Amino acid sequence: MGDLPVTGWRLRATVLPSGEDTELWIDGDGRFSDGPLPGADDLGSGGFVLPGLVDAHCHVGLGPDGPVTDLDECERQARTDRDAGTLLIRDCGSPVDTSALQAREDLPEIIRAARHVARPKRYIPGLAVELDDPKLLVDEVRRQAAAGDGWVKLVGDWIDRGVGDLAPLWPDDVLAEAISAAHEVGARVTAHVFGTDALHGLVGAGIDCIEHGTGLSDDLISEMAARGTALVPTLINVETFPSIADGASKYPDYAAHMRALHAGAADVVRRAAEAGIPIYAGTDAGGGIRHGRIVDEIVALRDAGHPDPLGAASWSARTWLGRPGLETGAPADLVVYRDDPRTDLESLRHPSLVLVRGRRVPVGSS
Repeated sequence: MGDLPVTGWRLRATVLPSGEDTELWIDGDGRFSDGPLPGADDLGSGGFVLPGLVDAHCHVGLGPDGPVTDLDECERQARTDRDAGTLLIRDCGSPVDTSALQAREDLPEIIRAARHVARPKRYIPGLAVELDDPKLLVDEVRRQAAAGDGWVKLVGDWIDRGVGDLAPLWPDDVLAEAISAAHEVGARVTAHVFGTDALHGLVGAGIDCIEHGTGLSDDLISEMAARGTALVPTLINVETFPSIADGASKYPDYAAHMRALHAGAADVVRRAAEAGIPIYAGTDAGGGIRHGRIVDEIVALRDAGHPDPLGAASWSARTWLGRPGLETGAPADLVVYRDDPRTDLESLRHPSLVLVRGRRVPVGSS
């Protein structure tokens, strides 16, 4: 990891999304400066510079076998995301306390949602705080809001083996009270939801974001658009739905449902985008999805009809999460590409320069 020069850096490149050929100055504290810095080291000229990419649904601390107890492995996960250009992560629920990584100057900024909240036997074992009584949700949401960084993650639906299909976890009145409690302390709430049934109560209760959202119907899309509710569709995770169905032959209704949700996922994103729902890029890395795949998600959003997949993983997502871009005084988190990613998203796979809070990361260093 490179240290900052005493004076700072100078970089000349085409800045996105404006498309202006601009000279950027980064001071000795790793922040963007508003003017020339005599004696600054030259980072070069040419190429296209973006605010650091954003993975808006990621899990640092989860692996294929569940929670990762080795903090060194958590660090490796974050480095893998960083080297793919992801410099801001919304960690969408982890049973591992990764707050120690937040102080690291060489890793992406992590906005933690603390732990998932679910009912017993209604989510992946070992990941969530499980509540025997749904009425306990309100107090648990308050606890998770205090433990995280302004986000709370609910499990909205999961297979109910008694029903043999996806079903909601929470009564609508409890959801409304819990989401209100989060908002009272300045936290936002999001929820894992695959099917349709759980969405009515969550959206009606004023939830801030829906993860996956493969069951969104036209009326729900209209309501989300009117409310400004965000969607993070995790399309590369949705690609695993057929394999999930293949392993669920004991529950044929659930298996058929998962295949149908997979088949309609791209159309859901297209209709949501046309309705004006804010949609952001998230990989769902951790567990069955490996880290470092943000470009795959950006490409999937484009293929599904998102009008600005690059912004969904950079400047627009940063604004949504309350983080700055390439502006004076902001931490210098940026990625430079030789070719214009607006015309060729594949160029995002080959960053020529990555700065994390003004410090240069050797490309491909993890």
